[in-house]
Amino acid sequence: MASDPTSGPEPHAERAAAVLSIDLRQAWPVLMARAVLAVALGLVMLTVPGVTLLLVAWAFGIYALVDGAAQVLDAIRRRHRPRWWIALLLGLIGVVAGVIALIWPFPTAVVLAVLVGCWALVTGVIEIVSAVRQRRERRRTAWLVVAGLLSVVAGVLILIWPVHGAVAVAMLLGVFATAYGVVLAGLALAVRRASTTSDDDLLRSAPASP
Repeated sequence: MASDPTSGPEPHAERAAAVLSIDLRQAWPVLMARAVLAVALGLVMLTVPGVTLLLVAWAFGIYALVDGAAQVLDAIRRRHRPRWWIALLLGLIGVVAGVIALIWPFPTAVVLAVLVGCWALVTGVIEIVSAVRQRRERRRTAWLVVAGLLSVVAGVLILIWPVHGAVAVAMLLGVFATAYGVVLAGLALAVRRASTTSDDDLLRSAPASP
């Protein structure tokens, strides 16, 4: 009996590459949207004159809530991928941090700094762990490592820096959010390039039409 030509390793590899390509195409727009949101938050914190603590709390709360919700929805939508729960966990952390900032109308500068610092620190640690695990699978993780390290450094600085007043919190949050957004944009572009490369490799490996 003749063997089925579609049962060999190449068709399986092609199907796997197609799934990976689709997954990458779905991932990068969400990353870019999060990057734009982070940069917008950073610029607001750095440029608004006479910023108040309430404005900082509301701005961070809205950012963390929207960013976290986007990650949660993206994780659920692509739950077929390996370790999709990591994105879900990061999203839930952002949602919780955002809700706390929004329902606590008049936090002190120290309380708000602790909230932002803990959020950045935990997020960074999870991103680094995720990057290390993906690196073992030879995936491109440089931008994710940078994002994680940036979050960890920002979290530690915010937690150990003696914060006094809304301006200090706004400056710390603004610098971190702007830099973090730029890194996320770099990650989104890298993922998009990987998607294009996967498409090209898939087309080159496909058998010629008879």
